[in-house]
Amino acid sequence: MHLIWLRTDLRLHDNTALAAASQRGPVAAIYLITPEQWLAHDDAPCKVDFWLRNLQCLSRSLGELNIPLLIRHAATWDQAPAVLSELCRDLSVESVHVNEEYGIHESRRDSAVAHALQARGVTFHHYLDQLFFQPGSVLTKTGTYFQVFSQFRKVCYNRLHSALPRLVATPKAQARLDVKSDPVPTTVDGFEPPSETLRALWPAGEDEARRRLDAFADQQISYYKDERDFPAKPGTSQLSAYLAAGVVSPRQCLHAALQTNQGEFESGDIGAITWINELLWREFYKHILVGYPRVSRHRAFRPETEALAWRDAPEDLAAWQQARTGLPIIDAAMRQLLETGWMHNRLRMVVAMFLTKNLLIDWREGERFFMRHLIDGDLAANNGGWQWSSSTGTDSAPYFRIFSPLSQSEKFDGDGVFIKRWLPELVTLNKKEVHNPAAAGGLFGVADYPRAIVDLKASRERALAAFRRLPSRQEMAEHE
Repeated sequence: MHLIWLRTDLRLHDNTALAAASQRGPVAAIYLITPEQWLAHDDAPCKVDFWLRNLQCLSRSLGELNIPLLIRHAATWDQAPAVLSELCRDLSVESVHVNEEYGIHESRRDSAVAHALQARGVTFHHYLDQLFFQPGSVLTKTGTYFQVFSQFRKVCYNRLHSALPRLVATPKAQARLDVKSDPVPTTVDGFEPPSETLRALWPAGEDEARRRLDAFADQQISYYKDERDFPAKPGTSQLSAYLAAGVVSPRQCLHAALQTNQGEFESGDIGAITWINELLWREFYKHILVGYPRVSRHRAFRPETEALAWRDAPEDLAAWQQARTGLPIIDAAMRQLLETGWMHNRLRMVVAMFLTKNLLIDWREGERFFMRHLIDGDLAANNGGWQWSSSTGTDSAPYFRIFSPLSQSEKFDGDGVFIKRWLPELVTLNKKEVHNPAAAGGLFGVADYPRAIVDLKASRERALAAFRRLPSRQEMAEHE
């Protein structure tokens, strides 16, 4: 028998490891419940719930092909080698198949499992699946990982033009095995189930992911470039949670986008081109994770920024976390996160810049808080986004480019539709006042809405001064 070990690849279709395992003979699937590891990685309760719901759907799909899904428990990944070795012994497994994952802990886990299985005569096979290109295969002329997205994208485009990644065939039904599927737990200790309202926003299963992808590609992708920055509009694909859990593959997304654009990457439908760029941003940050392991260790990509004098300001941090900063666009975005497990991408940048620049609070506080609440939480993308916004990362915004929450609000939510949706206490304000209630004269205390916790102009100057005091990369190198 052969085993596929499922992780962040919770789908039947276009699943490289599953296809490879099933070609070798009878196959069973295994999923490890690892609550202490999830807690250590700040995985959000709504994300764990999403995984479990998708596993239930996948178990039914696999069952139709007579592939049993087994569930095993291991508090942390350190226990994975022993748990998998025992299962392989009990089922007389010949080979274990996995889709590669990226990050220091993931790599160490897989190496330890491969070593333990080898000792038992079980072969361990890993496959490129959640990326288009193997990390280490897209490099600069000097053989290093790209640090600038536009250069990385150019090489990726050239490669995709010459060899488009093909979709993998879905396994056919196999003869029934003498192994029963285990029930998928509905809850895991340490992870409070989310509200039914939140669950309803994110139905589980490949059929839902495919429906979203098809609807987006057919109806919205052409408007993506123009509408993706406006949080009140349904301008994004709403696929990030499904991509993060592997319920849909990047290949499926790429093929759908190219199909609407007659196979073109760089001409034709600007919406499709822009969305393909977003798939490549996701790829870029995964490559960064492998090429620069320090970002997996909560370290800044740009080492000189480790010396930044971040403020220890627990009250300001709490106000940001609890959506009571007194700046409507920030608070509306944070409420969206807290209630839906998701935040509009433009607003992720706005709230991140506000925390790291206007409040001068360490980006790691924001990164951790996001991971603990995002249904689409992904180490590479979340870390990449936070380091970009805080000017500590690769290809990051220059430190002197600081978004003003007020101008971002006026530009991207001009009529205050998004703000009023999430801050109903401001619903009586007109479209000018809603962005900055404090400037509306006698309106202070409107429905108990708080005063702004910071002066935007003074705090901007404080951030600029803190960044100017940093040593340059050259000075850092000279002192090493």
